[in-house]
Amino acid sequence: MRRNLLLAQTFAQTLRADILMITGAREATALSIPPGVDTLTLPALFKQDDGLYRPRRFSFDVQELIALRAQIIRSALEMFQPDVFIVDNVPRGAMGELDPALHYLRLDTPAHIILGLRDVLDTPETVRRQWRAHANFEAVRELYDAVWVYGDPAVYDLAEAYDFPREFRARMRFTGYLDAAARDEANAAPPNDLPPALRDEPFNLCVVGGGQDGAHLATLFAHAAQAHDTPGLIVTGPYMPAGARERLHRLAETTPHLHVTRFVSAPTALFRRAGRVVSMGGYNTVCELLSTGKPALILPRLHPRKEQLIRAERLSRMGLLDVMLPAQATPGRLLGWLRQASAPHPPPRTRIDMRGLERLPALLAEALPTHFAPVPHPQPRLRHVAC
Repeated sequence: MRRNLLLAQTFAQTLRADILMITGAREATALSIPPGVDTLTLPALFKQDDGLYRPRRFSFDVQELIALRAQIIRSALEMFQPDVFIVDNVPRGAMGELDPALHYLRLDTPAHIILGLRDVLDTPETVRRQWRAHANFEAVRELYDAVWVYGDPAVYDLAEAYDFPREFRARMRFTGYLDAAARDEANAAPPNDLPPALRDEPFNLCVVGGGQDGAHLATLFAHAAQAHDTPGLIVTGPYMPAGARERLHRLAETTPHLHVTRFVSAPTALFRRAGRVVSMGGYNTVCELLSTGKPALILPRLHPRKEQLIRAERLSRMGLLDVMLPAQATPGRLLGWLRQASAPHPPPRTRIDMRGLERLPALLAEALPTHFAPVPHPQPRLRHVAC
């Protein structure tokens, strides 16, 4: 959601594009949506630890929900008639829900179809096995015109690591990492949903992504914050189980300088305000940490995917952040890290490519040269869909 909102803002500002974001997260509407962008929210899925999906809120069978989502997506695209369809991370969508839309766009429209991938997907053996099982290579070959990788091969060369086929690599372009600080919200201070007690003083921050599996890290941080003089803020994310969130609020009630909030609408602005950050290692969070240059400790998720571990270890070896494995983490060790003097890390932009958002308009022009031929209008006019 946040990654595609960065893309949407970039294209809305540089290409005067009309952009429809199709998302399964209703929280998308709480974020800052730029002019020219609107959202379509699908009935939500829940991805379990075993990698299987179930409805997040509905009681009926997951196959029925996938059929409903697939019909909504295809119908929206038939009405919107996009010039460009950008799919995030999963070539065929959850459980193949994008298949009807992709075949419609390929067979009945001139739309250009692009797959956007994170810098790291999982271990090489897992990616090869899953992509073969889900026929992802065939989907890319038959249905996609380009593949954008939102990363830097100097950190992780996805094509080499996963031994992607030659025809797949020919369509790949590494964009560089997406610098979240380029968004307008990065200059907003303080975020409106920041607790009032923290608006005028430094604080340490703990973020756990959506929060679905972040309760352990948040609890460790809460106990460490109890022994630390600097105020602490935990952002639980919208999907942390209610019981775990309630326990954190009870801890905060006995720790005056510990604060807990569920969601913030301007995450990059929040990172800018923080002193030190403890976090899981999801792509969006890591990009925001690199963008703001904050001292960061990553406790990566290890199951069901190793994506966060691989990313964190690569960036740690480059001296850009610190890593602690969850099994080694204790409140005492977190407290020790929080109390460290902030040793200067090298500016990320001097070590890795952070120019992804700058390159996206040129990559789109490369993919759609006819749309960018000289015309009487000051800017090309496109429709664009991010999913």
